Amino acid sequence: MKHSTRLRITDCGLRASAHKSDVLTRNPQSAVRDHLSRRAFLQSSAFALLGAACASAPRVSAEKRLPLGFSTLGCPTWSLDQILDFAEQNGFVAIELRGLQDKIDITQHPDLAPARLPKLKQQLADRGLTVVCLGASARMHDLDAAQLDEAGRYIDLAYALGTPYVRVFGDRYIEGETREATRERIAANLRRVGERAYNRGVTLLIESHGDFTDSPSLLDVLERANSPAVALLWDAHHTFVASGEAPEETVRQLGRWIRHTHLKDSVAVPSGRKYVLTGAGEVPVRQQVEALAKTGYRGSYSFEWEKRWHPDIEEPEVAIRQYAEVGRGYLRGAGVR
Repeated sequence: MKHSTRLRITDCGLRASAHKSDVLTRNPQSAVRDHLSRRAFLQSSAFALLGAACASAPRVSAEKRLPLGFSTLGCPTWSLDQILDFAEQNGFVAIELRGLQDKIDITQHPDLAPARLPKLKQQLADRGLTVVCLGASARMHDLDAAQLDEAGRYIDLAYALGTPYVRVFGDRYIEGETREATRERIAANLRRVGERAYNRGVTLLIESHGDFTDSPSLLDVLERANSPAVALLWDAHHTFVASGEAPEETVRQLGRWIRHTHLKDSVAVPSGRKYVLTGAGEVPVRQQVEALAKTGYRGSYSFEWEKRWHPDIEEPEVAIRQYAEVGRGYLRGAGVR
């Protein structure tokens, strides 16, 4: 499906021209932090009520859980304990750490300090959960060495936590530089950081994101990198919305590289797109799940609700739970057990 306007995908969502609060617009992190602080009291109270209700509800047994996950980008005010409890109570098996409360760089969060990791690993084991991916902000096109340093810190944390994947971005073509040169630098940086990942038993994932949402570009970068420790995080929303690719076509070209997913739904609005509950929008999420399942994909189907960047979309306790319910139906329909 092609769209009349090619949207630029950013880590802050879909860039749009409107300033309305319910539309997907870029939100500076400082504004987000201010918004979160204003909402913290109300949301913490709401979560307390939610927790009381969930405590009396039957939990999904570990034997019946399907490979569903969610990103903490969708619940930016929740504590680590709240995240783990919610995941267990709603039948998830995987969590992707992309920010935690006021820290977007999780390597700086006290709850993930080395001395606290044994306790966290035990909490995960007790709940039948896995931290499947750590979401870094590092951009491999950037000339700043700090980007590679950040990726390295995330790889070290993933190794200590037993997490198999670290996500990085491609992410942009640079004005005044040929696309060939930019792709070659991205591939070289992936290969370089990938060596560190390989030595720690971690796989580095480039996400379909930014200027790299079409299969030919991603395939070119992955083949140039030519590393056993470099693969793909398929953000299926971005390849469909930004590049107009049918899920079957993306999977045909990139399926062998896909190790992790981001799934979400949205609708077109006059100024861009707006995120909506799974199945209520125009993104063929069910079709994306089915296309991936047919390849024998063994990873998790992870929900990325961009609440951190778009505070006025649906609350996480609603959107993430609804994804779990709908997602289970999609997976069963695709033959995933």
